[in-house]
Amino acid sequence: MTFVVAEIGINWDGNLNLAKEMIKKAKQVGCDAVKFQAFDLDIVKEHPQSKRLLKSSISRDNIEKITSFAKEEDIEWFCTPMFVNAIEILEPFVKRYKIREIDGRKLLQNQTTEIFEKILETGKEIIVSSNSSPKNSKFYENKNIKWLYCVPKYPTDVSDLDFSQIKDFDGFSNHSSDILIPLISTILGSEIIEIHVTLDKHKDFIDNNVSLDFDEMKELVRQIRIVDSISK
Repeated sequence: MTFVVAEIGINWDGNLNLAKEMIKKAKQVGCDAVKFQAFDLDIVKEHPQSKRLLKSSISRDNIEKITSFAKEEDIEWFCTPMFVNAIEILEPFVKRYKIREIDGRKLLQNQTTEIFEKILETGKEIIVSSNSSPKNSKFYENKNIKWLYCVPKYPTDVSDLDFSQIKDFDGFSNHSSDILIPLISTILGSEIIEIHVTLDKHKDFIDNNVSLDFDEMKELVRQIRIVDSISK
């Protein structure tokens, strides 16, 4: 079965009521997990909405609430830590981690990072986004590491994508507004699909331009499950 991840990310806007609703809807439409992000001021200080972004980061102040919401819906949640100390916060609560594309580039050059080393120490699964095939990385044979093809353009146009090496990856991280793109990736064999989601495309959620709403997500999951029943 394809592991479908609803990337809530920053679209809950630091509002726990919205986070709870998004987790509930993700479960209702058939997603297997939801994902959040953890960052600090150094990472977002250049962003014009840095204060707003910081409210949407997983922190010691909200992590138990997020965990309880996920438990209520019986759905897994995990996170992308963007600074090393976030791993200590996350470790008691998650069973896998995500590394964003920019933090995974050194892995393709057979180098490492402090974040990566810290996560490796946990022994948990690591999902890494990459714009290039990871096949030549010394980490490629590590069974604890899963690789997602990801174009770091927001939003991603169809012309930006190249699925010719998609079989080198375990899955696909989507930044396109067209549900056909992640569906094609599934048909081509992706076992993990990560999709940004939003409650309302007409509101001012920061990642709306790369997100599907839950009606679209429901239809995408329905079609993914058809692919699963035929080919996996």
